[in-house]
Amino acid sequence: MRWTPGNLSALISVILLLSAGCRSTTGEAKSTAGNAAAIPVASAAAIERPLARFIRVTGTLTAEEQADVAAETQGRVVATPVERGTRVTQGADLIRIAAVEAEAQAAEAQANAAQLEERLGLGDGAAFSLDRVPEVANARANVTLAQGDYDRAKMLFEKQLLSKAEFDQRSAQAEVARRQYDIARNTSMQQFQALLAARARVSLARKALADTVVRAPFAGVVGERMVSVGDYVTRGMKVVSVLRTNPLRLQLTVPQQYSVEVGVGRAVSLEVDTAPGKTFTGQVRYVSPALQTDSRTLIVEAVVPNDDAALKPGSFATAQIEQESKKPGILVPVAAVRTVSGSSRVFVVATERAEERLVTVGQAVDDLVEIATGLKAGERVATSNVTQLVDGALVAPAR
Repeated sequence: MRWTPGNLSALISVILLLSAGCRSTTGEAKSTAGNAAAIPVASAAAIERPLARFIRVTGTLTAEEQADVAAETQGRVVATPVERGTRVTQGADLIRIAAVEAEAQAAEAQANAAQLEERLGLGDGAAFSLDRVPEVANARANVTLAQGDYDRAKMLFEKQLLSKAEFDQRSAQAEVARRQYDIARNTSMQQFQALLAARARVSLARKALADTVVRAPFAGVVGERMVSVGDYVTRGMKVVSVLRTNPLRLQLTVPQQYSVEVGVGRAVSLEVDTAPGKTFTGQVRYVSPALQTDSRTLIVEAVVPNDDAALKPGSFATAQIEQESKKPGILVPVAAVRTVSGSSRVFVVATERAEERLVTVGQAVDDLVEIATGLKAGERVATSNVTQLVDGALVAPAR
């Protein structure tokens, strides 16, 4: 094709038009992109304040009290009024043992004691007095009579109105009366000691009778019943397990480095797998005075209220113990932290462009969260449209 001046002029005009169109399109795109990059964000300054620190530990819940109640007498079980899980009050019947033999022994002991009481003149609950014992009173009367005869005989003998033989007889009778009085007193004292022994046997017999009913040592719940009706139990044999489940004990092991931060009365919060999402509270009651030599840990025991029986003894618990001293921490609103795949970040908005910071998140405090590393107090962070931000994104204050 041969280029003529007219063709060249037309070609140049087309190229100029296309070039102008491209420049116009590129300018419009740049203008649009610049406007889209300015993301409106609200911001808040990171603040520093003293925070209550917590030690994260694990432990096991146990009953406040647990007793394997044993029979105190032998015999055949005739009744078992409780089952596993039965709630009992202090002194409630757990099992009952045949009481026929114990009742007979108690009646026999009571009869023996009553016989001695009558012999010693202790009816109607009177206190023991040696002079009121009938045998002693009779012997004392005989002494008085014999002494009177002796005194008269002595007076007559001195006046030579009584023979020597008769005087000796009155003297001997007075001596015998005195000795019989002493014997009566000694015998009565022995009988009184026998009465004390008889009363002791009455007490033992009554206790043996009372022991035929095994009772709960404290209010709680039955964990296990080991015997059934018809079983023969012996003295000391375990028959029922009773637990006090309100409050519960929480035994925790604290690492050595935190041992000085734990004290009696510190607050404890805990969670258990049996009640997901629910937090329970307690208080440290006991702190061991020494570390465990095998594990270099400190044993701490807390008391946890369990009014609604939501916690069960034996449960594994994850707990937090409040430390005695507070330490400063950096706090930002929860909305300022964006976590993706386990990595947390905030966006600092000190200038017109956002700066991404990787941070380590600490504990939550109401609607704030602690930033352990990656941020300083006073720096402002974005709290809105955080999911739209990237490092270096252009930002503008939200209206």
